[in-house]
Amino acid sequence: MKIICSKSNLVKGVGIVSKAVPSKTTMPILECILIDASMNVIKLTANDMELGIETRIEGEILEHGIIALNAKIFSEIVRKLPDNDVVIEVGADNQTLITCEKAKFTIAAQSGEDFSYLPAIEKEDSITISEFTLKEVIRQTIFSIADNDTNKMMSGELFEIHDNLLKVVSLDGHRISIRNIELKNSYGSRKVIVPGKTLQEISKIIGGESEAEVEISFTQNHVVFEFGNTLVVSRLIEGEYFRIDQMLSSDYETKVTVNKRELLDCIDRATLLIKEGDKKPIIINIADGSMELKIKSQIGSMDEEIIISKEGRDLLIGFNPKFLIDALRVIEDEQVDLYFMNAKAPCFIKDEQQSYIYLILPVNFNAVA
Repeated sequence: MKIICSKSNLVKGVGIVSKAVPSKTTMPILECILIDASMNVIKLTANDMELGIETRIEGEILEHGIIALNAKIFSEIVRKLPDNDVVIEVGADNQTLITCEKAKFTIAAQSGEDFSYLPAIEKEDSITISEFTLKEVIRQTIFSIADNDTNKMMSGELFEIHDNLLKVVSLDGHRISIRNIELKNSYGSRKVIVPGKTLQEISKIIGGESEAEVEISFTQNHVVFEFGNTLVVSRLIEGEYFRIDQMLSSDYETKVTVNKRELLDCIDRATLLIKEGDKKPIIINIADGSMELKIKSQIGSMDEEIIISKEGRDLLIGFNPKFLIDALRVIEDEQVDLYFMNAKAPCFIKDEQQSYIYLILPVNFNAVA
């Protein structure tokens, strides 16, 4: 095999597929990036058996072939080469010569035939969504997946399609994030659980342009994301997702409308008094025309009032401030509506169209003096 391509193309391609190289594995071949120039296109592939990424890069194929190079070494070499054309040539015993200007590297490679190829996917059905929308949806929900694997379901997000609506849901046992997206076309009903890791990596790769589109295809066990020159194949999380609808309620005793930026800034200031790992709640006292926020820790205390408009009863309630911050940060609206039933029931932050719904469980507290 012998190919020539620009350093910039190579760096970009390697950067994309490297996200599917496992950090730990007992199979050395999985630590590799496959360079496939066996046809009339140069493809780079990485696969950790749960997530696989393939991307095409521009370049010239002088001799067809296929080779697997250690991802860590290869990406470091490519990154530090001069900004010029790079020649990759495979010789005897899979010894691979990488040349750029006067720099020459020879590294041992593995046979491309031993590489674990991406599964051949027979697309059963697919939807189309803009890169911008997908990137936003991930940003607005990914923070509330569980960050450990004790419950596999909580480490993924539900993608539920019905007619022209896509509902994306994440939860971690303390909160739920929901985004409802209107699609351009109608599709058959479908429910799948996509691993959070897959969505986080896709969010880093896609550009986020509103004109660029992503095709999302589903099979029994896999989801495929296709955009630009890149293909991402991920294994789905098996099982039945939580019955979210049973946790949602439209009843409320207290409704608060408040300037989002003011509320976010106030809670953000309060967290200055909390050490990392400290679980001090923020206490919210809701009365007519104002909302008082208090926090007390070993470092000190803070209290601040915000002007609000209120419907219903007065209320004293406590929350983990981080959960409120996470939700408020991703809401674009200038004013937000918060709905409460009582001090023991969840708070709902949602808009009238319910394009977003954030459910946050309150915490028990001893009233802050």
